[in-house]
Parts: sequence; structure tokens; C-alpha cells
Amino acid sequence: MTLSCIQQPHQHLNANLENGVLTLAINRPEAKNALYGELYLWIAKALDEADQDNDVRVVILRGAEADFSAGNDMKDFMAFIQQPLEGKEGDGPPFVLLKAAARLSKPLICAVRGVAIGIGVTILLHADLVYADNTALFQIPFVSLGLSPEGASSKLLIQQAGYHKAAELLLTAQKFNSEKALNAGLINSIEDDVYGHALHQAQTLAALPLASIKQTKALMKHNLEEIIQCVDDEAVIFMQRVKSPEMAEAVAAFMQKRKPNFSQFN
Repeated sequence: MTLSCIQQPHQHLNANLENGVLTLAINRPEAKNALYGELYLWIAKALDEADQDNDVRVVILRGAEADFSAGNDMKDFMAFIQQPLEGKEGDGPPFVLLKAAARLSKPLICAVRGVAIGIGVTILLHADLVYADNTALFQIPFVSLGLSPEGASSKLLIQQAGYHKAAELLLTAQKFNSEKALNAGLINSIEDDVYGHALHQAQTLAALPLASIKQTKALMKHNLEEIIQCVDDEAVIFMQRVKSPEMAEAVAAFMQKRKPNFSQFN
């Protein structure tokens, strides 16, 4: 099997397969690696193909340069929500990517530098190992945009961080650093050379018996279908919130370069 992400490279996704380690590097530095419809689906396809390709033993997801991902590209997102919904809510490109990450039976390692916002944080909850450096700045901004959690984050973040820490990150929508991410169990460790460390860990895993790795991961993720269902359930609520007056106010404030006023809403 030939990986399409290598055979036919995407302009915003670098892919390299070496000694069983597939590295997917988002390469859109001018937009801080913000994601859009086609790119979501391309990364999802790369993960699905990696899961079936015998030459791939471990996947690394990272940014090509100084950022992980600023989340949804706002212009693409606004164009997307103005279109009629086709299929169910969970079939939208961001949710397709999150479910592909959740279903990956092989180890997924994320390496974070710079910004990790929105889905840039949500996808970390579906990784097996996550590393960051001291430049990393995280944010789960959905509430501040009049939206709601995505990607089973309302479930997974509580499991990893505990209720009170999860509530702080989800409800306040504030930015937080690598130390706080580590304290919340969102990352494994803070590394000076985060890309080098992620590669070293991937190489270590790639040398181990893949069947044992996959079986161990399957045992730990025995509730996978429950997680996938949660992604779909959250997608329904998320897409309802997209049409909310609070979302409209958040967008208007962003365009007018002012703080949003949510006091008018109950």
C-alpha cells in the first residue's frame, strides 16, 4: 500500500515515512497552521491509510515549524457554517479528523510548539503520547465564542484532568501554558527539543512488537465506540450553537475588533 500523503503531497501537509515512523507536519505557517475543510480531510485520510499500511508502526502529528495549530481557519469556518448541512453533524471535516485520530489502532504522538487552540487541543485528547516545549500556548476557546465542546472533550478532559481542572479549562476559555497543561494531564512532559524527543519516542515504539502495542492500546481504549458516539453527540450540539446569537455576537466583535458583550443573552 502506498500512502497518498507521500505519493501525492498536500501543499499544507508534509509527510515523511522512515523506519516505521510516519511524521505528519502541518505546514501553513502564515496562518499558524490553522486548519480548513480540505486539510482536515487530508490529515484524516493519512491517519486512516497509516492504520492499514504495514510499513507504518507509529504516527507523529506536529507542526512543520513554530506552531502546532491555531485551530479552525475562521474564514473557512464561516463559509462552512453558511452552507446547508449535508449528512449528519458528525460528518463535518473537523469531526471526521477527530474520529480518525480516535480510531487509529497504532500509537499517535503529538508534539506541540507555539499555539494549540481549539481542535489543536481537542485532538491531543485522542493521542497516546503528547509532548510540548515552553513556547506552547494552549486554549479551548469554544465557550468564549458562544459554542460548546467538540471531539468528546467534555468526556475525555474530565478523565485526564479531573472535573475541576477540566471545568476551569473548558468554562473559562483562557489561554494556558505548558506547565498548566502538564498539571492537567494534557501532555506527558515538557521538552526543550520537543520534535527530537517525539521522534526518539516514536523510534522506541517502532522497535517494539506492533501486535502487542495495538492490543495494549485496544485494551486501554475498550470504550472506543462510546468515545466516537460522544464525538457525534457533541457535534450535534456544537452545530446548534453555531447558529446561536452568542456566536453571532462573538463573530461581530471579532470583525469589529472589540470585546463581545454577552450580557444581553441568558
